[in-house]
Amino acid sequence: MSTVKRLLEEAKVLSDACDLAIPALESTDVVAHATNPLDYAWTHHAQFIEQWGGKGAKTLLLGMNPGPWGMAQTGVPFGATEVAQRFLNIRPQELKTPSNAHPKRPIVGMSLERQEVSGTRLWNLMASMYGSPEATFAELFVVNHCPLLLLGERGQNITPDKVPKEVIDPVLEACDEHLRRVVDIMGITRIVGVGKYAEKRAKRTFNVGKDGIGTTDQGRTVTVTTCWHPSPASPLANRNDGADWRDNVRNILSQ
Repeated sequence: MSTVKRLLEEAKVLSDACDLAIPALESTDVVAHATNPLDYAWTHHAQFIEQWGGKGAKTLLLGMNPGPWGMAQTGVPFGATEVAQRFLNIRPQELKTPSNAHPKRPIVGMSLERQEVSGTRLWNLMASMYGSPEATFAELFVVNHCPLLLLGERGQNITPDKVPKEVIDPVLEACDEHLRRVVDIMGITRIVGVGKYAEKRAKRTFNVGKDGIGTTDQGRTVTVTTCWHPSPASPLANRNDGADWRDNVRNILSQ
């Protein structure tokens, strides 16, 4: 089976596990709405894998979970709608808002005019560094550790570490297993956590030691490091109008 077909298969496995977890997540006082872009935006996510999952990348950029203006609309990690179409060549498909979606966060899809800052920053930097998506994905691939959009009652984004442990742990274990499978399928040798949370999950998944090196299920070594997150809520990402963040990511990726 090809790399792409195996990645698609594993994404479906993760999606199914996340769907099963949604009722428990929404029963907490923290998460009012939990929706799964791997489900309702599968036509977009599948395009992302089919086009870019088999280009030979050995570095994996690992995000945390979707935001309401990015992957939640496009099905693509860090997928601001403009760069998803212009740089990643995702063809717009009609998406339906899940019945349990937050009423203030409808699924507009690729026609959403609001651009996610994190995704715009990340993919524009990749375009600047590598020049084309083909060159980008020959070097790296991008995955969100958890594919679920988690929103509070007011529509605020909830990160997985804010959800009660007994509810989120089964989800995160499924996400860890998906990460293991992606790393093995692609022969990934380096994981760059986009932010400390993603780095922590990757280190835990691969039993990484103080030297930054862990072991895959196939017995290969994998290095885990981190770069700054491009979120506009991060002072590091905003410093010097984003220039310091861009330098940080360039330096990490060039190592």
